[in-house]
Amino acid sequence: MNILVVEDERNLADAIVHILENASCHAEACYDGRVGLRSALSGAFDAVVLDVMLPGMDGREVVHELRRRGSSVPVLMLTARTSTQDKVEGLDAGADDYMTKPFEAPELLARLRALTRRRGDVMLDEVTFADVRLDLATHDLSCGEASVHLSGKEFEVMSILMGSSSRVVSKQDLLSRVWGGSEASENSVEAYVSFLRKKLAHIGSKVQITTLRMLGYRLEVFSE
Repeated sequence: MNILVVEDERNLADAIVHILENASCHAEACYDGRVGLRSALSGAFDAVVLDVMLPGMDGREVVHELRRRGSSVPVLMLTARTSTQDKVEGLDAGADDYMTKPFEAPELLARLRALTRRRGDVMLDEVTFADVRLDLATHDLSCGEASVHLSGKEFEVMSILMGSSSRVVSKQDLLSRVWGGSEASENSVEAYVSFLRKKLAHIGSKVQITTLRMLGYRLEVFSE
């Protein structure tokens, strides 16, 4: 599934790309309305996440032009505005759905799943690694018939590790992507990795989170 993110706040755009890539999608970001329109018209994308306030051409103009040129690509519009009139204008311009900032990652993924499902394409509802499945909607981690629910931070750490396959993810990368600009320390990362190790053991998975000294963490499969 290829998703285009058109958002001029670069930190937010990059964060959305990370969310989508952790859900096993391919995502690209651009930061200008005119560039976004050209990219969306290329036919390379299955859905567009589109901000309203953009340089060059605002989001309503972008989606209106997409529809005028015959593009049916699903469009999810983002805005900090919450008035009904703003939403009506966006939907009337041709958007398929509307979401206000700030938002949670599970809501973004759920709305995109709904949009692509209507079109006949379905975004993944889960990510897998070896014998482990992570449900992106419920945050349940499963192995066979056994399952355990993950807290918000546990889910974010686990989804990053699973989305990275067997590549090493550094503590600093996890701190940046999960805790953002907060004052959390590497001890927070270590604590949540410990929680996840216990939950993997609890559901009987052969997957383990391995620590690579001075580098970070990665998922590995260990046979008995």
